[in-house]
Amino acid sequence: MAATAEKTIQTPVKKVSQKTLKKSFREWFYGNLTCFSQEHMQTFGYMCAMLPVIEELYDTKEEQIEAMETYRVFFNTEPQVGSVVVGMTVGMEEAKANGEPIDSEAINAIRAGLMGPLAGIGDSLVVGTLIPILLGVSLGMSGGGSPLGPIFYMVVWNLIAIFGMRFLFNLGYRLGGRAVEILVGEKANAMREAITMIGTIVIGGVSASWIHVTTALTIMNGKVTILDLQKTLNNIYPGLLTAATVIFCWWLMTKKNLSPVIVMLILVAVAFFGCLVGFFNPGLKY
Repeated sequence: MAATAEKTIQTPVKKVSQKTLKKSFREWFYGNLTCFSQEHMQTFGYMCAMLPVIEELYDTKEEQIEAMETYRVFFNTEPQVGSVVVGMTVGMEEAKANGEPIDSEAINAIRAGLMGPLAGIGDSLVVGTLIPILLGVSLGMSGGGSPLGPIFYMVVWNLIAIFGMRFLFNLGYRLGGRAVEILVGEKANAMREAITMIGTIVIGGVSASWIHVTTALTIMNGKVTILDLQKTLNNIYPGLLTAATVIFCWWLMTKKNLSPVIVMLILVAVAFFGCLVGFFNPGLKY
C-alpha cells in the first residue's frame, strides 16, 4: 500500500512592514488634527494613520472597508502621548488580520478607555510641564534680543516631539493590548506623579527667577521712615509678593477657570491701580 503524504497548507503570517509603520506614524504626526471639528476631533486624523496599515493587511476592498469602519468612532486625546494608542491599534489590527480573537469592539474599547487617561497624562506632562520648562530656558537665552532662545525652542521641541512620539508609537505596536497595564497601572501612576512633582519644582524655580514683584510703599514721618514695607517683607519672607502673585494667577486659572488673557488683564488692572495709590510706584511715598 502506498503511503499518502498529506500536505498542510499554512496561511502566510501577515506582518506590517517597516515602510508602512513609518508611513502610518507620519500620517499621525503631521495629520492628527486632519479635518478637525468639535464633532469629530481627531477621528479623521486617526483614520488617515490607519489607512496604509489596513491596505497592507487586507487584500480585498470589502475587507478594507469593513476594517476602516472601526475607526469612524469619535476619538480625541493629547496627540504626543496619544501616539501609543495608534501604535497599539496597529498591532491589534495585525493580530486580527492573522485570525486572532480580536474584533472591532475590542479595538474601540481600548481606544475609548485610553483616550481620556492619556489626555490627562499628556496635558499635565507635555503642556503643563515640558513646554513651560522649554519656554523658561528659551526666555533665559533670549536676553538682549538674542535669536538663540526661539531657535533653541523650535529645534528642541521638534526633536522631542518627533522621537518621543515615534518611540511611543513603536512601543504601542510591540505591546499591543498589553500596553494598557503599563499606561494606566499603579507603576504608571507613580511615575506620572513623580514627573509632575519634578515639573512643578522646575516651574517654581523658573517663576522665582523671572518674576519679580516688589512694593515701593513707604510710610514717612517728616524725614523719618516709619515703615519700608519691602524691607520688612524681605526680613520676614523674601519674595513673598512674587509667590503671592504666582499663587494668585494659579488660583484664577485653576479654581476660577479664567483664561490666561483674562488673568493678564486682571494683572494689568492691579498694576495700574497699585501705581495710582503708590504701592508699586517708587515716586509716591506715604
